[in-house]
Amino acid sequence: MSKKRFSLLATLLVSASMVLAACGTQATPVPATPTTGAAAAEPTATTAAAAEPTATTAAAADATATTGGAAGDQPYAGTTVTIFGVAADEQARLFQAEFDAFTERTGIKVAYEGNKDFETLVVVRVEGNNAPDIAQFAQPGLLARFVTQGDVVDLNSFMGDELTNNFSQTFLDLATIDGKMAGIWHNNDVKSLVWYPKKAFDEKGYKIPTTWDEMIALSDQIVADGSTPWCIGIESAGATGWVGTDWVEDVMLRTTTAENYDAWTRGELKFNSPEVKAAFEKVGEIWFKDGYVYGGTDTILTTPFGDSPTPMFDNPPKCWLHRQASFITNFFPETAKVGEDIDYFYLPPITGGEERPVLGSGSISAMFNDRPEVREVMKFLATGESMKVEAEAGVAVAPHKDADPSWYPTDAARGFSEILQNATVFRFDGSDLMPGAVGAGSFWTGIVDWVGGADLDTVLTTIDESWPSQ
Repeated sequence: MSKKRFSLLATLLVSASMVLAACGTQATPVPATPTTGAAAAEPTATTAAAAEPTATTAAAADATATTGGAAGDQPYAGTTVTIFGVAADEQARLFQAEFDAFTERTGIKVAYEGNKDFETLVVVRVEGNNAPDIAQFAQPGLLARFVTQGDVVDLNSFMGDELTNNFSQTFLDLATIDGKMAGIWHNNDVKSLVWYPKKAFDEKGYKIPTTWDEMIALSDQIVADGSTPWCIGIESAGATGWVGTDWVEDVMLRTTTAENYDAWTRGELKFNSPEVKAAFEKVGEIWFKDGYVYGGTDTILTTPFGDSPTPMFDNPPKCWLHRQASFITNFFPETAKVGEDIDYFYLPPITGGEERPVLGSGSISAMFNDRPEVREVMKFLATGESMKVEAEAGVAVAPHKDADPSWYPTDAARGFSEILQNATVFRFDGSDLMPGAVGAGSFWTGIVDWVGGADLDTVLTTIDESWPSQ
């Protein structure tokens, strides 16, 4: 959503995230991992799921036949499964490596094609009866379109324990609609993070807050100490505003129910509802409070989001807290070491209790063609083993329960995994689930107008009016 060590993770995550904000246009056919998504746009997807299996080529009942002695006892030798997604380059190479041992065992060759115009091309291919066997969606809302059209195979038709044993219920719910399983979550990006300058923070004797009230008390203490608590900047060229949508979404998950969050992303809970308005106002309590934002509220709109954490690295820091996803490390100084110079904590809950909601992004692999070898690949993607190479390279966070924490090369990457595994609720970036006219349109511009001084009720009503009619 830079890390050669930790920095490669951020580079790939930021690239995934930028895809969600604004996709590029480059194709590369190589095996790749589903990118996680979204700095700018990027599941509640309780609505993402599958329709009846289309079994596009289910007639391949004999795909278990081997093609000769050279394959030995490989049960599917000579078969190929195609995967289409957005990831490319190094991430694609690592994803291909995930299948080396799998191919050796099964004889199934996996052929991946990555294209940054995935969202457009997958529609063309499916509607042209040329669907890939498997497609990796960084936007669950787009997958839902194919579900309602009956193009996606319901994984419940042949999978059971592979899903319930390897995924928490929140991830199963996230991939399910009307009792059908739309796909398999393969990797994720964690957004519910607050970064801070660790060395200076520890020297000051500041403590990591575990509740929202403690975080506000810490902010007040920083002000009392003569400094500024928050680094905030949302400028992102044509995507300006997405940073604000992430804040609102994170607060929504902490102030109302997951069901309300899902209804909101579907357009059933209006922006001008009390629940959504309250989330905006809670964000405003930080963004608009005198002394809380470095440079003042006026600089929120003009500071590029990638530059906004930079003042944390001054000596002494000019600001101390920065809410942003894991990919933000890509914008830190090259010499900055996560865990030493800079660190992060989980964005605390607001209402108390045991809830630990997490906002994030990710990719979900959906099956379009029902053949025995495609089923085997889907079963493999449901295992932690399918993420081992990427986890060891530090480029992805696995949602699988059987993923081994020791695979991750850094404490930071392991920390992301722990936050994800401990989530009581995980939801995808809400703006990415909404229609483009809203999620990447009026919601973004509404944030800009609001920060610029527009009346909140007017902003919320304008966003509601932009929702496409059903």
